[in-house]
Amino acid sequence: MVSYLIQRVVYIFITLIAVSVVSFILIQLPPGDYLDSYIMQLEQSHTEVSEAEIEALERYYGLDRPVFMQYFVWVRNIIFHADFGISFEWNRPVLSLVKERIWFTIAISYLSLIFIWIVSIPVAIYSATHQYSFFDYAFSFVGYIGLATPNFLLALTLMFVGFRFFGISVGGLFSPEYIRASWSLAKVVDLFKHIWIPVVVLGTAGTAGNIRRLRAIILDELRRQYVITARAKGVKERTLIMRYPVRVAITPMVSGIGTLITNIIGGGGVVAVVLSLPTLGPLHLRSILTQDMYLAGSLLLFSCVLSLIGTLVSDVLLVMVDPRIRYGKIR
Repeated sequence: MVSYLIQRVVYIFITLIAVSVVSFILIQLPPGDYLDSYIMQLEQSHTEVSEAEIEALERYYGLDRPVFMQYFVWVRNIIFHADFGISFEWNRPVLSLVKERIWFTIAISYLSLIFIWIVSIPVAIYSATHQYSFFDYAFSFVGYIGLATPNFLLALTLMFVGFRFFGISVGGLFSPEYIRASWSLAKVVDLFKHIWIPVVVLGTAGTAGNIRRLRAIILDELRRQYVITARAKGVKERTLIMRYPVRVAITPMVSGIGTLITNIIGGGGVVAVVLSLPTLGPLHLRSILTQDMYLAGSLLLFSCVLSLIGTLVSDVLLVMVDPRIRYGKIR
């Protein structure tokens, strides 16, 4: 197991290198760069920019170098100095911008994952053990609605309902008086009052999909011969269901943690823009639109790191959940 973990960590570093190269190339593909957008903004505000000023700005932002030199300088600074560069638009270190938002992104992502598990597992068990009942049909109907409804549309609906009927805004993670306030117990309580909205919005689609998947697996396992034999031997129904079908059904759910986290992070960008959340999503979208290459590339790397960590955690949990799985040489 230790050798397997070491091997996976090595693969993670190789994947990060590949992601950094691809992301840097993709950011450079659109015509122009951040400086072109900046000069256009100055010209629209009737500010004349001379050729000498343009050359000085190119040297200041390091855009006078070839693309491959810009990439190697960026990677070298990350490896040896933990310096991810300076954001062109914000004129601040990328790392400081990420630190302000990454913890909110991680909290919302993993709370959404916990919400998906807490809701989907008991609902799937009930639906499978009460097949064709009224609540089975009701959960199936709600599940299909959840799968068909985009997360951003659900967020817009909640915003409309909250403002129209209750006179409250469901956007953001803090009340206005706590946005710029220093951290305190009152601010933490206010955060938990608001954070459940994006958690529910992001977790809806994943919950609906997991319910359908777990229900199908449990129903298939309940018809297996070993379950019928265990029931004939007098094993209690609750013990039988939890020990065999549910345990088998959880295995693919655990193995999909990495993919689920990726979907939550990827789909959370639009939801974050709609709900005005201080997460990495709106910052990433803005950096791509302005071709802020160091900020956009760094955010892609951080998203990749979260996804790879989720995949590694799912592989480790998979061994704990299913003892039949062993990594490495089988003895």
